This record gives sequence, structure tokens and C-alpha cells, in this order.
Amino acid sequence: MKTITFLNKLFTGALLLGWEEFRRGTLGDTLRLTKARGKLTIAHDVSHAGLLEERAAQDSNRPFLNFYGATYTYADMDANANRVANYLKGLGAGPGQAIAIVMKNSPRWLDVFFGAQKLGMCAVPVNIALRANQLAHIFNHSGARFACIDQELLQYYDKIHGDLPAPPVVITNANGDNLVPGSPPARHVLDEAYAPGVSTAKPGLSPREGDLCMLLYTSGTTGLPKGVPTFYGRTNIRMMKLLNRALLTKDDVYFTCLPLFHANAILLTVTAAMNVGAQVALRERFSASKFWNEVRETRATVFNTIGGIIPILMKQPQRPDDRSHSVKHVVSAACPTDMWEPFEKRFGVQIIEGYGAVDGGGSIVMNYGQAPAGSMGKPLGGKYRIVDDENKDVPQGQPGELIFSTGNKTNKTVEYYKDEKATSSKLRDGWLYTGDMVYADKKGYLYFVGRKTESLRRRGENISAYEVEHAILQYPDIIECAVYAVPSELGEDEVMAAVVFVEGADANISALHEFLREHLARFAIPRYFRVMAELPKTETQRVIKGALSKEGITPDTIDMQVRRGMPS
Repeated sequence: MKTITFLNKLFTGALLLGWEEFRRGTLGDTLRLTKARGKLTIAHDVSHAGLLEERAAQDSNRPFLNFYGATYTYADMDANANRVANYLKGLGAGPGQAIAIVMKNSPRWLDVFFGAQKLGMCAVPVNIALRANQLAHIFNHSGARFACIDQELLQYYDKIHGDLPAPPVVITNANGDNLVPGSPPARHVLDEAYAPGVSTAKPGLSPREGDLCMLLYTSGTTGLPKGVPTFYGRTNIRMMKLLNRALLTKDDVYFTCLPLFHANAILLTVTAAMNVGAQVALRERFSASKFWNEVRETRATVFNTIGGIIPILMKQPQRPDDRSHSVKHVVSAACPTDMWEPFEKRFGVQIIEGYGAVDGGGSIVMNYGQAPAGSMGKPLGGKYRIVDDENKDVPQGQPGELIFSTGNKTNKTVEYYKDEKATSSKLRDGWLYTGDMVYADKKGYLYFVGRKTESLRRRGENISAYEVEHAILQYPDIIECAVYAVPSELGEDEVMAAVVFVEGADANISALHEFLREHLARFAIPRYFRVMAELPKTETQRVIKGALSKEGITPDTIDMQVRRGMPS
């Protein structure tokens, strides 16, 4: 029944999309572009700011954003975006220029994001955890002419300011506070955009189709972040509406505590909610201990998770009110198979598993209840393959890299900004290479195995770090972990695991090792263990394995081969 309902909603959404294209007078252009590219493509697509304007016109008094008790309607957010746009325009900003947004989650973050697009600028969301070379890289690579920076984050910008050949105009988000003593006098203050004299009318500038609309950067956990651009007229927002309508309604409250600089929050939550006229409940950051209380306070009906959030929530102490909330659906990515049904049962929710990436060319895989727990489901349209290193299709049940057809060899479904080499590596001969390892069961449902770059080879056997991590997480006293390779005396890899024990638990590595002997093949059991108070992570809760791997075998590392007296 769930499958039929979901597919019916998709079909209805497709009809509505066609009708909307007809009303806008763009149906003919859309059909011609679709035929040329070999896959459905919307011509003259709307920007995020344009979508906000549409919603403000249709649902002006409807609540759009809840932020710690403060509620903003669609009209409020549109007016504030116009304020910021007019303020930026007064500073010389305009079409084709880029603005870096170095801010924590807040309504003002969105005001700058939407306001920039109202001027035809390129919004550059910046990971607030970036420092030194990585932060300088974002500014230099994007060519940002303007930057809006939270006052408390200015110290990190100041350290790299001298390394920028063309420093941007800096606007400080002091949020009503005084500027930090000694701040350069040339800086502006975002508070000025909210002064009584700043107009709330549209700024009178229009985006130029084909200009950069947004640059989203990859996490940069294995190197410098890569920029993934979207362009005015080709944002894919209308296409997103198909899926958004199948998962959400106007009555939903979509909760997120993930950072707005990440695609999950800005696209899968904020844009998705706008597409159906729903409300967003935004919080500054993820907190395991506060999570469910925040969900209850906002009366959220849906939220999304990524990475290790579900294991962290599952390891929190059980409470009598675990089911006392309004959430119906959880949109998840990479939910551990063994925790899927226990999570649903404990919290009284349904998990909808989704797979996609900002550099995935719009390819989506979903399990909306039609596939077994633990499966990603099947791709929603389009051709795909699972291939080995020689680009040959792998047999059923064998892991391989997931690749998607781009429609034709010349269709550039994704690109990396100013990085043709990386783009060419991603797109080859009409196929998009995801870098993700999956396998298919006999019914064609896909299962995630791990990132290709995170595979290990030990004693002639291939090992998925992802699968080893999931085995470790089944141990009741482990709250999170990371598995990575360290050099072996035999010339291949040794498996090392950094683990974080549940607070108050006995950090007994011997017991954990014995547990893994029952859950993993012998060659996959980590030789080295490192007990840590916390793992180094990005703002999106993704472990920075590069940092752990670089540290290697540390003085506090436990070598189980030595402890157990096993032969090398």
C-alpha cells in the first residue's frame, strides 16, 4: 500500500509539473531540452529566491521558519531577503558576483542566501569548521567579492585575510552586539540591512540565465573541497518538487539541526519545504541529548538524518516519552541495517531511506517501504550499472561501483567548478561514476557497501570500512567509531578502529574484539584499536578519517596481535 501511494503521488506530481510548465509558457522549451539531453530537464528553472517569492505571493501569512520559538511567515522571509538584497546592492553588489556565507544556522543565514539570489549573485555557503588553507581555498576558488561572516568566526578569516589576492568586502553579522575591538573600520555590519530605512521591495535586478546561482563545496575530508555549481535557469528545483510532493504536504513541519551550508539542510529540507509550502523548524546544531526535546517543541512531523546520527540516537538512554512526538517519517541516509527496525519500533516512526549527492547529477535511489530494511531501494528512473575496476558488470550479490547513465556522452549532468580533471574523472563515456560501492539482491534492490576510497585490502582480501564500522556499532557499549587503514609490515593494509564508548561503560577492548570474532570474517577484524573521547568530525557529523589516518598508530593504540599473542 505504501508503494502504491508513493507512486501515485509521483504520478500526480508529474501531471502537476506539466500543468505548471504549461501555465508558465515553458512546456515547449522543457520538452525540446528533454529530448536533446535524453532525460527530463526543466527549462528556465526557478532560483531558491524565486521560489520564496512564489510562496510569499501564494501563502504570505503561512509560517515558513521556526527558530527557537521565533516564527517567520513566507512574507516575513521574503521581505527580509529584499532588505538584505537592497543593502548589498547599496554596497555595489550585483549579478554575476559571488558572496561567501560564513555563518551558523539562523534566519539571517537564509536572508543572505535568498537576498544574494534576488540580485543574481552566486551564493557560496561555507563550512564554518574550515580553517587556514581550506578556508582560504574557498575564498580564492570561488572569487567571492563579498563575505558575510559571524562575528565569532572573524578570527579565522583574519588569519587568512593576507593570503587572499583579492579580499572580499566583509559584512559582519554582529547580531546586535558591538563589533570586536580592533576590527578594521572598513567592515560593514549586517544589522544595517534591518534598519528602518532599508526597503523591503524587490531590488529591481534580475538573474542572468546561465550565471552561477550557488557553489556548494564538498566536505574536503580527503583534500581541498571541490565546488559543485548550479546555474540560474538550471537549478533542478522544479524537478525536486516531484519527489517533495510525494514525501511532504503543506501541513508538515520539517525539522533540521544540520548546517545550512550542507546540501542536506538547504536542499533536502529548506527547498523541499518551500516546494510544498511546508514549515521548517531550524536549530543551530545537532545535540544528541536535546534532539528529541527540540523535535517535540517544534511539533515536527518529519526530520532527516545522515552519517552516524541514528546510531548515536539509539545509544541514548531509553525514556518513557520516546514515542511522545509528532514525527511520522524520518528521511535517512545510510541507516545501519541492524538498527533500522529497532529505531522504528522504539520511536514509532517510518524510515524512508534515500541515496543521492550534490555531485550525483540528480540521480536518486529510494526505499520508501517497497524494499527490505537495510536496502537503498532502486533508482528512481534512468539507467545504472554496478561495475568492477575494469568497468565490467559484476554478478548479483557482488559489490561494485554504482554508475548512472547521463543520457548521452556530451550531457554534463554534474561538474566541478574550475576543475576539468575532476569533472572528467567523474563523467566518462556517458556515465557518472559515484565512487560508492553497492551490491544488488536477486530482486534488484541495492545495498550500500561503502566509499570506494575507503576500501581496504588485507591478506589479499578486500574489506569495506563501512561494514566493519556497522559490526562494531552492534556492540552495545560503543556509541560511534571509524575504521581506516594503517600500513602493514606485509605491504598491504592493517585495519584500525577508533572507538568511542558510551559514557560510563567499561572500555574493554578485549571484550569488543571477542564480540567481533562472532560478527566479522577473521581478516576483517581490526588489529589496532584506539579508544577516544570523541572523533574528529565535520559540522555534518562526518568523521574526518584523513586526520585519524594521518596520526596512524599512536602511543595509546592497542595492538590486539600483541595483546593476544597472535602470529603476524
